[in-house]
Amino acid sequence: MMKTRNAYIALIFCNIVWACDYPFYNLVLGRYISPMAMVTASLIIAALLSLVPLIWEKHESVAPQDRAKMLGAALLMGVARKLCMMFGLAETSPIDGSIIGTTTPLLVLILSVIVGVDSFTSKKVLGLTLGMMGTLAIILSSNSGMHTQSSVWGNVLIFISSCVSASYMVLCKRLVGKYRVTTVLRWIYCASAFVILPFGIDDVCTIDFSDMNTKILLASLFVLFVPTYLPNLLLNYSLRSVAPTASSIYAYIQPVVAVGLSVAMRLDKLHPDTLLFAVVIFLGVALVLSSYRQSPKAA
Repeated sequence: MMKTRNAYIALIFCNIVWACDYPFYNLVLGRYISPMAMVTASLIIAALLSLVPLIWEKHESVAPQDRAKMLGAALLMGVARKLCMMFGLAETSPIDGSIIGTTTPLLVLILSVIVGVDSFTSKKVLGLTLGMMGTLAIILSSNSGMHTQSSVWGNVLIFISSCVSASYMVLCKRLVGKYRVTTVLRWIYCASAFVILPFGIDDVCTIDFSDMNTKILLASLFVLFVPTYLPNLLLNYSLRSVAPTASSIYAYIQPVVAVGLSVAMRLDKLHPDTLLFAVVIFLGVALVLSSYRQSPKAA
């Protein structure tokens, strides 16, 4: 019970941190730090942070048959997700991005069915249909005159990053359960930094911190140091004792916090159509999640 409770607390905390990403990234991406520089620098920092636990814990070797899986996890969570997220947030609004991110439970359901650990019911199909309709509506609404901060391409990239996150939560759960969380993240971030470094080192070298005021500098330091290693450490910790579908529920926290921060910081406005589409997505996810609370006889 204590272990499960701690896992849920970890999920709440990491989703709050990820929610703060949206407005803070919006402040710096494209203006002061390029998306490629942000990906490269944050992965280098995460790789260095992943080595710190070696000070107090013994090195854990990974079985040869699992090394390819570790590299695959690195390409998924470290490289693909970060690239899609950074380039997407540079092209869309923090509110649209945070709402699209709540589709993760629906994507987890699809992948769980594909790999044979879950199955569709009429309620799940209805919820999935509503959620995807709401997501598609948000993506397409980027072309309207009201949504000047968003673009279709940016929203599509955010959606792809959610697909990657869902893939990691489903496909890598056994890997996380087999090895220490710190070992998994050390492999992911060291491998990711090694892969991305040749492509992004020039962009990192061109970051001009002297051109930033105090607010921008603090936001830059936050998104470079905090959102990558720490929340993923907590997410992987929670996956050891919580099912992927249950873990993905906490993505609901992100739009609430992100919308509040974005409006308070005057970075974005919550448009009526966006609110309507968000309600449709939330309703779809709620239908999917409620199906798991039915008794086997009712299901």
